[in-house]
Amino acid sequence: MVKSLIFYLKTLLVFILITDCSQSNRPFVEEVDNLKIDTLAPFYHGVASGDPLKDKVIIWTRVTPENHENKISVYWELSKFSDFRKVFKNGTFLTDADRDYTVKVDVEGLESGTSYFYRFESYGKKSITGRTKTINSLSESLRFAIVSCSDYQRGYFNSYSSISDEENLDAVIHLGDYIYEYKSRDYSNGIFDRLHLPDKELITLGDYRTRHSQYKLDIDLIEAHRNHPFILIWDDHETSNNTYKGGAENHQESEEGDFDERISAALKAYYEWQPIRENSKPYRNFRFGEIADIIILEERLEGRTKQAVSLDDSTLFESNRSMLGDIQLNWFLNKLLDSESQWKIIGNQVIFSYLNYGRPDFNINLDSWDGYPVERQKIADHINSNNIKDVVFVTGDTHRSWAFEVNHIPLESNMPIKPYAIEFGTPSINSGNSDEWSPNIPIQKIIDHENYIMDPTMNPHLKYTNSRDHGYMLLDINKEKVIATWKYVETLIRRDKSIKEVKKIEIKNNILNIICSLPNIF
Repeated sequence: MVKSLIFYLKTLLVFILITDCSQSNRPFVEEVDNLKIDTLAPFYHGVASGDPLKDKVIIWTRVTPENHENKISVYWELSKFSDFRKVFKNGTFLTDADRDYTVKVDVEGLESGTSYFYRFESYGKKSITGRTKTINSLSESLRFAIVSCSDYQRGYFNSYSSISDEENLDAVIHLGDYIYEYKSRDYSNGIFDRLHLPDKELITLGDYRTRHSQYKLDIDLIEAHRNHPFILIWDDHETSNNTYKGGAENHQESEEGDFDERISAALKAYYEWQPIRENSKPYRNFRFGEIADIIILEERLEGRTKQAVSLDDSTLFESNRSMLGDIQLNWFLNKLLDSESQWKIIGNQVIFSYLNYGRPDFNINLDSWDGYPVERQKIADHINSNNIKDVVFVTGDTHRSWAFEVNHIPLESNMPIKPYAIEFGTPSINSGNSDEWSPNIPIQKIIDHENYIMDPTMNPHLKYTNSRDHGYMLLDINKEKVIATWKYVETLIRRDKSIKEVKKIEIKNNILNIICSLPNIF
């Protein structure tokens, strides 16, 4: 009886080992396999870096398994030289399926204001080489690319391609909607073969991982990440449209399950697939010496209460209505007050300024700060009462370019008339614009509407807008001034990084001055 039992157990053990072996040797197949560039194997998604500090920076990649291995060892190295003739830092990272085979290293002990090259190795193959840089606390000038809203289905990422060629960038600041959660052809014209994978609205961890993977296989996005460090924060579409703490406009629990589980899955995938530090709050500060503090806010999941349903909503002016939540709000106000830098640059997801869109069916966007007027007033009062100077909001979300002298309609009649901040809005990388959502309306009518909402009787503080063009914004900063430069790409329907127009606006003493508008720059 005992011998029979021992024989049975040995047989079972052999069966288990054979089964495991067959599993591990089974080819690793992903839904995005047809999008991979063979020459990049096994690092098909390229490399990325982010969250730079004076002495450290995140470096990232993803190694695609050849088979269903449990653990994969990845060697990394970082050097001041592009040929790696002298390695400054190196190490080994062990990745696995629990983190979707992504690799993220927080490289410490680096020199301030220094450019570095980095790469990874696994399966005997090397990744492409990335370039990154640490914060220069002694710099006399800074340059950032400001981006938002990239919808894979809407066309090519030509703006990312152009950004990859920009010189002397300290970082790319991505203000959200890095991915879109919609299924194929939803919220999109679904052009070419650039349809979303998986072909469903994102709900599960596997869904979000696949969508991030699809985006990071785009060669133009690969090149942007390869050449510059990113500072990232999500908006709503990394999770679900018009999110707030505890729910979203585009989430129905009866059909899509528990919202908290969905958010947990979305954020796990986000942190896996982005070069972002994980041991801190999503709102955070990057101090670039005496020139600028880059203050990144989180305006969706940390503390936002549910949006008001209309201007007649009785809760609109309640004191507990919040965009940031008490903890983040206090942190933000203290950062503004304690900043020793000349400029306070606020990474902001939704428009802070009052804005009347001037449409009978849509005039005030309650998903923006216009829907949270009491908390916005607290920020305004804080800036004014403490005489905090040189505050600049940079904003994504709307797929449009904006320039405001910030002075929203006050809740108190004694609010100062002069602007207490400036706000610049960046256009979308390729998410839908006014002319694309209304293709039957002549382009001149759209231009006429832009001029209409800039009329002093409508929005006296609005100095510039463009609702037709895709691109990105550059922010050049020194102690004396900030210059915002909008660059608009020629097309989305083919890979083409040509820039068709450049707009420049300068800030001095909280007053905007349009420097130039240069069409047809190639």
